[in-house]
Amino acid sequence: MSELRLTTTSVEETQAIAAAFAAVVQAGDLVLLAGDLGAGKTAFTKGLATALGVTEPVTSPTFTLAQVYKGRLTLNHLDVYRLEQMAEVVDLAIPELLEGNSVTVVEWGDVVAPALPANFMEIEFTFGEGFDDRVLTFRATGTAWTARSRALVEVFQRSQSAPC
Repeated sequence: MSELRLTTTSVEETQAIAAAFAAVVQAGDLVLLAGDLGAGKTAFTKGLATALGVTEPVTSPTFTLAQVYKGRLTLNHLDVYRLEQMAEVVDLAIPELLEGNSVTVVEWGDVVAPALPANFMEIEFTFGEGFDDRVLTFRATGTAWTARSRALVEVFQRSQSAPC
């Protein structure tokens, strides 16, 4: 899988894709969310959190930079939209976050990708043709995610064929 594109037509569908994605997430994973403002990055993270067993409300960490949620895996939810310099990424201690029993999701992560470890899944969110349509493009970078790409495709295929 060099690239996988999925289209959703609602917030619920975006969250369902995130729930399916949770089946392949492992401790130490880094997930970068990129794309249009308001295209579903936080909605995706909410769906992922729910699938990981997080019971508290998930909100965008735009002003706090980071939120931590406890579930099957700890979810570190970061938003680097307001960072002004690449050096500020170091203060977030992302490599240390990847050492624990957690998955780290970074909204606007494409902006700081050069300062991050080389194994990550990037998910780009763009607006589709219809008002509620969103296109999610998954791109694996590094050996860890590339090795799981087939499993990711299979889990999405199963979730698409499952009855609602």
